[in-house]
Amino acid sequence: MTYIEINGSPATADTLRLPALTSYGHFTAMQIRDARVRGLDLHLERLRSATRELFDGDLDDERVRADIRHALDAADVRDASLRVYVYWPEGDERATLMVTVRPPQTMPTGPKSVMPVPFVRELPHIKHLGGFGQNHYLTAAHRAGHDEALLTDPQGVVAEGAITNIAFWDGTSVIWPDAPSLLGITMALLEPRLPSARRPVALADLPSYRSAFLTNSQGFAPVRRIDKVEYTVDEELMGRVSAAYEAVEWDAI
Repeated sequence: MTYIEINGSPATADTLRLPALTSYGHFTAMQIRDARVRGLDLHLERLRSATRELFDGDLDDERVRADIRHALDAADVRDASLRVYVYWPEGDERATLMVTVRPPQTMPTGPKSVMPVPFVRELPHIKHLGGFGQNHYLTAAHRAGHDEALLTDPQGVVAEGAITNIAFWDGTSVIWPDAPSLLGITMALLEPRLPSARRPVALADLPSYRSAFLTNSQGFAPVRRIDKVEYTVDEELMGRVSAAYEAVEWDAI
């Protein structure tokens, strides 16, 4: 079950009309444990910067935190998968915030199969609504027996997963594709804690890497295959990724 609040009050048929009828907005997704979250400052900055760009307005951090705390208390949970959506109807003096609370989730740790697709998101640096293309190709990947879709541009340059970031291991560094994409919170937390570099990655380059892994708000998982390129799960690397991830402090909401 999903519990929903809008502007700090339980959602009603009337207040749900806005998110039901508009796809212009943005959001952030987080995993809450014991009313804490990894990378709270990064989530708040994501919401602030997207609000400025999409609506030319300001979003108060404490209002966001208060709405999250209120929704968790009202749902009577301390562990959750939680999203904060931001809308700003024309003429309103402040943004509309919708908070959704669902049961907590963790990315299944089994190695993933990934299908390349010819698609890149519009305004990829924003976690915006209306992602028909990425949902379409993710569904196509699932129907073809894969776990995730890999978004690539017309020249075959890798950008990101449909709902993940991807990283490659060359034996020395974790390579994050240098292409227009969303900076995922888990990626942002792991990148400075691992021997990382950014550079363009093309589909033709994939056989040159030893292994790969995916990250998103639910965690991380190794990749076993991208199209016809098979990867061996590097247990040492995944141990380093796990240690870096577990070392991130949980921030009180």
